[in-house]
Amino acid sequence: MSFVKRSDDAVFEEKNMFGAPGMARHRKILNGPEEMLGKGRLYNHVILDPGCGIGWHVHNGDGETFFVLKGEAEYSDNGTPTTLRAGDIASVLPGEGHSVMNNGTEPFEMIALILYA
Repeated sequence: MSFVKRSDDAVFEEKNMFGAPGMARHRKILNGPEEMLGKGRLYNHVILDPGCGIGWHVHNGDGETFFVLKGEAEYSDNGTPTTLRAGDIASVLPGEGHSVMNNGTEPFEMIALILYA
């Protein structure tokens, strides 16, 4: 069934992600397999304020791609550190791990998409 989600109805939730400092604010763009044609579990707009992050975790049975909208953050790609900036894309495949930390002074915003393997 087709649908439209209005920006006026958008709600950002806060959640601690994998033990990282602070809280991640996220808005569900699509909510689970039923809205993703059974192909994924998460499609979110995520905001990490300064000092906040998403802790190290490994993807089992799915992979995740980030598209950075704003800001800058430190990203661990399977233990290899790099900096993500607006316009960058980072992807982790099933069986791989990653984390992201906003050590800057401005909010870091990204779109996160998790698809099943």
